[in-house]
Amino acid sequence: MSVLFDPVNIGKMEVKNRFVRSATAESACGETGAVTDKLLDIYRELAKGGVGLIITGHAYVQPNGRCSLDQIGIYGDELVPGLKELAGEVHKISPDCRIAVQITHAGRQASRQNEGDMVAPSEVPDSRLTARAMTDAEIEECIDSFVDAAERVKLAGFDAVQLHSAHGYLISSFNSPYTNLRTDKWGGSLENRMRFLLEVYRRIRAKVGHDYPIFVKLNTEDFLDGGIQINESAQIARALAEEGIDAIEVSGGMYESYAGKGVIRMRIRKLEQEAYFLSNTAEIKKAVGDVPVILVGGVRSVPLMEKIIHEGKADFISLCRPLIREPDLPDKIRDGKEKADCISCNGCMSRRVDVIRCVQI
Repeated sequence: MSVLFDPVNIGKMEVKNRFVRSATAESACGETGAVTDKLLDIYRELAKGGVGLIITGHAYVQPNGRCSLDQIGIYGDELVPGLKELAGEVHKISPDCRIAVQITHAGRQASRQNEGDMVAPSEVPDSRLTARAMTDAEIEECIDSFVDAAERVKLAGFDAVQLHSAHGYLISSFNSPYTNLRTDKWGGSLENRMRFLLEVYRRIRAKVGHDYPIFVKLNTEDFLDGGIQINESAQIARALAEEGIDAIEVSGGMYESYAGKGVIRMRIRKLEQEAYFLSNTAEIKKAVGDVPVILVGGVRSVPLMEKIIHEGKADFISLCRPLIREPDLPDKIRDGKEKADCISCNGCMSRRVDVIRCVQI
């Protein structure tokens, strides 16, 4: 049996294989962020397909932190029943499949259609609007919102919670010197810039307990002049490991860098184009030792997946676009499939697509 089907723990949570469904915006909720039948159908198919751990699309912790009108919400107790149904459906279909919720605040990348101000660590213009710098009171309130959201995740029956500290959203924009120009305790030095993330983690841990898995998706490079680099990201990862984080998923890029390097690179045709965050993932793995590290980004070929695991450069393989096209890809790999069908056209990310789907089939 391939090493890809060896069980591994994230904290005290056993994951049945090395396959993770990376958080993927489903575009399947209404304006309140409530769970819908369309959303449930997506997760039913994933649960049937053999993936070990599902991470939901990012769920916003405050109404002004919504990224898009059809995003999952986790900002209020009234949303818990729908979330409980989602977790229950996955566990009913596949009792050994684990599911986590990724919680986020979009910060300077929030939807312009939200109520309330667009807020960020600092007033740094992008190509759309400039968010207002947060006050100390707003920072504290936002941290509390992350804690409340994590408690809802646990209450709804999910197996774990992931903090979204990547892609230019609020937590990663605190970490980055490109988007955090503050001169108070929340900015300046790396110690100050990562304070927001560490405070979110610490306060969630105090609420959910030491046995409940908390992990993070971490930007390791912004791919922008003046942005965060791997050397600082490794220090953040090491600090999280010392605090007790249960796993780290490695990523990179933000709104301004999407057209070049970043999250959703296109036209991955050759083996050497795959696993484009591998070098950063290996650096993070060196920094955190035994803490599981999750590789995402353009991985398509099974022999490469196996090589990465055997060499200890990552502990899990995280997939986004391939599981949009083939939600049963892990089962197909178990049966001998050598490469995902995804051609990295990014049609699934197009605004012409209502609910996320592969446009090639």
